[in-house]
Amino acid sequence: MSAGEEKERISGDIPRSEATSSLQPMEVFEKPQAPVVAFHPAVYVAAWITMSSSVILFNKWILDTAGFRFPIILTTWHLAFGTLMTQILARTTTLLDGRKKVKMTGRVYLRAIMPIGLFFSLSLICGNLTYLYLSVAFIQMLKATTPVAVLLSSWVMGLAQPNLRVLFNISFIVAGVIIASFGEIKFVLIGVLFQLGGVVFEAIRLTLVESLLSSAEYKMDPLVSFYYFAPVCAIMNGLVSLVFEVPYIHMSDIARVGYFTLLANAMVAFGLNVCVVFLIGRTSAVIMTLCGVLKDILLVFASIMIWGTPVSALQYFGYSIALGGMIYYKLGAESIKSFFSELGRQWAEYGAKHPVQRKVVVFGLVILTIFAVLGGLAPTVGYDPGQIVMDGSMWWTSKDHTTNGS
Repeated sequence: MSAGEEKERISGDIPRSEATSSLQPMEVFEKPQAPVVAFHPAVYVAAWITMSSSVILFNKWILDTAGFRFPIILTTWHLAFGTLMTQILARTTTLLDGRKKVKMTGRVYLRAIMPIGLFFSLSLICGNLTYLYLSVAFIQMLKATTPVAVLLSSWVMGLAQPNLRVLFNISFIVAGVIIASFGEIKFVLIGVLFQLGGVVFEAIRLTLVESLLSSAEYKMDPLVSFYYFAPVCAIMNGLVSLVFEVPYIHMSDIARVGYFTLLANAMVAFGLNVCVVFLIGRTSAVIMTLCGVLKDILLVFASIMIWGTPVSALQYFGYSIALGGMIYYKLGAESIKSFFSELGRQWAEYGAKHPVQRKVVVFGLVILTIFAVLGGLAPTVGYDPGQIVMDGSMWWTSKDHTTNGS
């Protein structure tokens, strides 16, 4: 579970690390005092992408495919499990020793942790509710608006001065998402509203972190942050679930999904936070941003492969604009230029040392590009699961008909 990527969240995805900027308040983490492990940074990046993607796909599968349609209860379970695990880690490992540097008092907890936790809970609830209505691919496209929401939130709260040039830069993100939304084949308004609500709540949370916990004595790494936020969020989400979901759930609903499945889901969600601890400080903001974009793209294709999500050519076009605008906004032209310059130098050195392997890589990329272009030219990509389900009484078939408005 998470507190930090493009929105990196406990029950969905974590917020991406951003380039530091006074125009965009972000949750700036202190480098965690993780055990020294002699792995290449690529290992930590791969682990983060795998865990973050797994959380999103796992949640979608439980809430939609497996029919456990209680997203608030699932979020509460994640937070309760995370609370238990952070307490255990605090007493048995050094991963949470950073909490000893945080000057946490009852007043700070009430005035900072609780209001931030409230918006954290709301963002998690909205994020999981979205899985009931939208595909993972479309959800990732909508999440591209997060930097825009954070920037506007910082302007409204007075943490940054409005800047027309910055507004023009982020307009490409908005335009791309709007184009992608027009191309969405299974557009469900309530799902879009839930996702945009989650984006807004997450933006407010990040802005409050910048406003209330920006001084040096309150800097926390993601796991320490989760140590403080998980208990209050679990209580808040639990109270909401008592009203909206607990009266309607039965033990048979839990048994149908499986106790071990729910335990594994919570473990994967919590493992995401541990991955972030090892990742922070071992990669640059440029790498984190590009890896976050790569993760989003992989999730779109995973949604196509697993659920047969139809994605139109117009969505590919719009999402490409949004991702390009997001990269430019987060990193700036100079950072992007220097990164690709260094990448070109390393690629040239690799080609000089391994000419055969380089040709194989180039050939593979050309083949993948051809398939991607051909797929983008098609009206839609992906099969319709409803066409291969013969029993029309099955719950997912009737759900698809409802979603399509037929």
